[in-house]
Amino acid sequence: MSNVTADEIARAQAALDAHTRQMIEWHFSPETGCPFWLEWARQAGWDPRQEVHSFADLIARFPHFQDEWLRDQQPEVWVPAAYRGRPYNIFETGGTTGMPKQRIGWDDYKIDYEEFSGKISDEHFPRGGAWLMVGPTGPRRLRLAIEHLANYRGSPCYFVDLDPRWVKRVIAQKQFEVARAYMEHVVEQAVVLMKHRRISALFTTPKLLEALGEKINLWEAGIRGVFCGGTSMPPQQVRFLIEEVLENRIGFYPTYGNTLMGLAASVPLTPEDHYSITYYAPQPRAVLRVVDPENTSQLVPYGQWGRVELTTMTKEFFMPRFLERDEALRRPPRAPYAWDGVAEVRPFGAMQKQIVEGVY
Repeated sequence: MSNVTADEIARAQAALDAHTRQMIEWHFSPETGCPFWLEWARQAGWDPRQEVHSFADLIARFPHFQDEWLRDQQPEVWVPAAYRGRPYNIFETGGTTGMPKQRIGWDDYKIDYEEFSGKISDEHFPRGGAWLMVGPTGPRRLRLAIEHLANYRGSPCYFVDLDPRWVKRVIAQKQFEVARAYMEHVVEQAVVLMKHRRISALFTTPKLLEALGEKINLWEAGIRGVFCGGTSMPPQQVRFLIEEVLENRIGFYPTYGNTLMGLAASVPLTPEDHYSITYYAPQPRAVLRVVDPENTSQLVPYGQWGRVELTTMTKEFFMPRFLERDEALRRPPRAPYAWDGVAEVRPFGAMQKQIVEGVY
């Protein structure tokens, strides 16, 4: 299903190519680029400014970004010359233990979430009404981003923290009782806040949303909109959340995102979707492709599963062709997005082996 015209797709592609040229010029110019990419180009022996003129050129010329670079390198190597001297935030990714991937940033999260604010309704997220975030805070970009989104809409935000690294650890050790007790601990704190404070908007993960729905009637507690993300959401779970937990009365806004990309919004569900959610990257700042895991230069056909590849291109951060630990169905453009979408995102290899997602 596609309600996007060929002209709209062509204009989006032209905008992506122009943005690619601007970002390549920015990151590989000694006046504006960061030490990492300038040294990378020197060692690679070619100048991307001379050879990359489109997004297709970028795909053809750049290898996959290595996540070890975000673990092994000091944050300073990622500071663009144009940002030198300006203090930065350090954000860490996901829920795995060991040395985390770290991304530095300044304003990208504000840009991403201010844009997202235009995609949620005042009916579901009343301006000035308080938000509650129940999920991973700590070193993650998500914490600042959610608070900024709330503040941008004139709202305050309460927080209940969850440590996904601890949850993953105890689940991997088959300490399921410990994991359940921890989730109860988190949910109880959220329920107390909802009972004693006027809160109208909620951000949380799908599993925590289910658990909250078992403890409290969210509509009667005053919740009118739920912004949800963090783990996979198969269609049967989406249907349960919308019909049983949110009672078809509370606005539901699923998203796919992470510290490295930002935020991919979903299109409103229609009956033809059968509760299968499709997400669209904030192109041209970030581009999602669904590629053949055995030949990552090739896209899979529409409707087929493949590995998710992310390219992020902002003035703060350049990350070409990063292979996410996710797989998804490739979906065609759909209004208002004139580029490919990714659907039913789940951990890469989820059908072949058990993946520990925890509650994040």
